[in-house]
Amino acid sequence: MKAILTVIGNDKPGIVYKVSELLFKFNINILDFSQTIMDDKFVAILNVDLKESNDSFENVNKAIGKLSKEIGLDLRLQNEELFDKMARI
Repeated sequence: MKAILTVIGNDKPGIVYKVSELLFKFNINILDFSQTIMDDKFVAILNVDLKESNDSFENVNKAIGKLSKEIGLDLRLQNEELFDKMARI
């Protein structure tokens, strides 16, 4: 299953490290990664593949929510099909 992970918040060192470390922990492959800095805001969109993940989408999403609180950024994981449908609205 593919998903879209968005990361938004104040820029600071270690964001990419923390996010990629979590994805590695769950054996999630990054298919595409785009990031930019807008003023002092870090904005990233990752297309990820959970096909080989060692846990469920729900548990991965919970871990992402926990990391979001820990690093003070907005991280959201959405099923790619749902993301595509919402983008059309």
